[in-house]
Amino acid sequence: MSNYRETTENRTIIRIDSDGRKEENDLIIREHALTITLSDGKFVKDRRYVTIFCSPSDIEQLGVGFLLSDDIISSIEDIYDMSISDDGSEIKFLLSSNANLAETLMSKRDITSGCSRNLNPYEFLQNLKIDKLSSNIKVKAETIIQLSNQFQSISSLYKSTGGTHASALCDPDGILIFKEDIGRHNAIDKIFGECLLKGIKVEDKMILTSGRISSEILLKVAKRYIPIIISRSAPTSMAIEFADQAGITIVGFARGRRMNVYSHEYRIE
Repeated sequence: MSNYRETTENRTIIRIDSDGRKEENDLIIREHALTITLSDGKFVKDRRYVTIFCSPSDIEQLGVGFLLSDDIISSIEDIYDMSISDDGSEIKFLLSSNANLAETLMSKRDITSGCSRNLNPYEFLQNLKIDKLSSNIKVKAETIIQLSNQFQSISSLYKSTGGTHASALCDPDGILIFKEDIGRHNAIDKIFGECLLKGIKVEDKMILTSGRISSEILLKVAKRYIPIIISRSAPTSMAIEFADQAGITIVGFARGRRMNVYSHEYRIE
């Protein structure tokens, strides 16, 4: 592969249908392994933090967005330097002392599905220091229909490969940022990374996503204080519980001219 940023590749496949079987060329979405390595110039040096399996586009935005979602950084000032290896397999960050990298790495722990039993959404959000949104932003249902149609029309990688998720940052006038990736979490992190790099305010915007709205996706949105998330798919029960406590409006099954509103319905007119 001459360019690691190429998002697709051609493969010879055997297609089987009612007419029999035949050899054809097919366009395949590429899956790329990206390792994030962190240093703070003081206590932590070249610490391999995580390897993400992703689409090899918008790697800088993905790296920044992942660190933002994972609470390693909180502002662009936390990043002193960023570099990508020649083959795109590693992105290195030199972080400022304000990032409290060493302390964060020692205190972090994973919350898995096995920990969700008896989890109190209010206490969980409080522990993450996420305040309840008080945004009075309102959006017409017709606007959501138009945004969803626009969202579907520009999913180029999905149309050509059938192998990606997509996310978009929107306001009532249209889609501002659109990202695709093999992972729905990655697509959202790419958006937040680009917003941080470009200084784009998100608190008065909406997120559109092609995948289901899980508690993890909801928490990413809650941390950025975005009041509305919209999906063509379904939310999970815990995502709805978190949204109720965080003050976020969930719109699911936004297809054609219909949609379901699961929380804080007053924002949808």
